[in-house]
Amino acid sequence: MPKYLITIVENEDAYTDTDTDTDDADFGAVMQMHGDFAESVAKAGGEVLGGEALQPVPTATFLRNTRTNDVAVVDNPLPDVKEVLGGYYLVNAKDDAQALEFAKLCPAPAGYVELRPVWEFDAS
Repeated sequence: MPKYLITIVENEDAYTDTDTDTDDADFGAVMQMHGDFAESVAKAGGEVLGGEALQPVPTATFLRNTRTNDVAVVDNPLPDVKEVLGGYYLVNAKDDAQALEFAKLCPAPAGYVELRPVWEFDAS
């Protein structure tokens, strides 16, 4: 069964509302959507192989020129970008059409999702 990566790209500010009651309720609703997503994938015969939410961008470390003598830690290379990678799912689907249906179900209320097939290399 082919693997697909669904990345979740959203505006982080949507989850840092100053009204904590609203923020907690919104966060709970989004977490419920993610639970529903995983359940829907399984019911359709697919499989969620993994998935994680990422910490906010201020916790990230950005590196340039990796694997060279000039490797350097740099400030956020895209400071004006409003939507950032916030998490992902790795799923098995029977084909591209089913993977697209799964991607349509993936919650990203403050942004969008990107669907990509995983390039699988022969281990030999």
